[in-house]
Amino acid sequence: MEDRRDSNYKLEITTIEMAKPEAEQVDLTPRLNFKDAYFLVIGSVFGTGIFFTSGLMAADCPSPLPFLGTWLLGGVFTLLGALTFAELGTMYPKAGGPYVYLRESFGRLAAFLYGWGFFWIVGCGGIAALGSGLAESLVPFGARWAAANPWLRFAWGPLRLSVSGGQLTAVASIIVVSAVNRIGVRTGVRAQNTLVVARVAGLALFILFGLAAVLKSGFSPSSPAARLLQPSGPLTLPGFGAAFLAVLWTYDGWYAASCTAEEIRDPRRVLPAALGLGVLTLTALYVLANIVYVLALPPAEMKGTIGVGAAAASRLFGPVGSSLFAGLITVSALGCLSANILFCARVPFAMARDGFFWKRLKRIDSRTQAPTAALKAQMMVAVVLALTGGFQALYEFVVFALTFFFAATAIAVPVLRRSRPQIPRPYRVWGYPVVPLLFAGLNGTIFILSAVARPVQALAAAGVLALGVPSYFLWLKKSS
Repeated sequence: MEDRRDSNYKLEITTIEMAKPEAEQVDLTPRLNFKDAYFLVIGSVFGTGIFFTSGLMAADCPSPLPFLGTWLLGGVFTLLGALTFAELGTMYPKAGGPYVYLRESFGRLAAFLYGWGFFWIVGCGGIAALGSGLAESLVPFGARWAAANPWLRFAWGPLRLSVSGGQLTAVASIIVVSAVNRIGVRTGVRAQNTLVVARVAGLALFILFGLAAVLKSGFSPSSPAARLLQPSGPLTLPGFGAAFLAVLWTYDGWYAASCTAEEIRDPRRVLPAALGLGVLTLTALYVLANIVYVLALPPAEMKGTIGVGAAAASRLFGPVGSSLFAGLITVSALGCLSANILFCARVPFAMARDGFFWKRLKRIDSRTQAPTAALKAQMMVAVVLALTGGFQALYEFVVFALTFFFAATAIAVPVLRRSRPQIPRPYRVWGYPVVPLLFAGLNGTIFILSAVARPVQALAAAGVLALGVPSYFLWLKKSS
């Protein structure tokens, strides 16, 4: 009798244990190698900016040498940030990047405010803007349905809403690329890598054949090559500052690999190399491309020309070259959209895992190993921003906040060296403490100048972040 009771007891325990739900996976699986991380750095930056920014910069910085020096200086500035983030990333190789670094150095409130602004404006707003840029890049191919002309108009009392074909195209591109990334990490990365190879190869060919075509005329005083040394206008400090801000905007996204460090195999070795080499590659491509622009177009033609890349291609290679260049712009817009959808979702995922965002956003698909819930939420917000418009203005507001958070993240390096010297540092930032402090100081300067020059945007950004404070305490109460 005792044996039977004992047997029944064991059977009951076994049944209860079998009925327990499986533990929810909360860590992302390392699946990315050095090539994937390196391409992610390039892909997150290399979008349409390099094809459109230079003409606007030429109005503020008309002389060729200072103009090219601005692009080089922007690359050096970005490299300072990459070296700084490399030390932090090897210390904390987790999803979320700056969110994690700020949490460990300044506490959860600072980290939450970064993640709050990143999710609502920077990540989703940037994705919406990239989708819009992709739609505009299709217009030269005869896709009139992707133009900004309104298709639908809604009116409800004082509210007015119009939806254009370009907005619908942006929405469709966001949904499709998000779906590719939700299929699986490897699928999204393969698509991203393919697009990086295509656009880097395309821009490299443009640079190579462009330099060959221009330099055929030699180096006489009247040749295009002599244009590099001829000043074409006075350089003012405000003009140089405006041009430099445009360059920094074009380099934005370089920290993508740090946000996906948890998914990188051997991140303590791979992350510094991917960040450093990725930024150096981008700097070389950007400076060389702008040399071709300057050689192909006189400064008077560059000033204010939005499609300066297409204009240079048309001047050098005719209508066929212009069409091929338009295709390169489309591939670049699609690739940059793919890369940003991939890495931006890791920030809300990290917040949800800490209990400071909707908990369902920490879910990882057991089959695809992708944070599908975070990808879906990001897609939905980006779609709304693409349909309602105004996302570009919102994105400009948070550039003000990003410079502040970048400065704080750079200061985290000396703070953590002092407060947590025992944590292993597989990579120590070269030139410490000058490099991180210089990066922090430059970002702080830009932060102050931007606030003075654009007080309305600064106040709007501060308002968005201020809304994050009560939200933080709400999630703090829920998590406790």
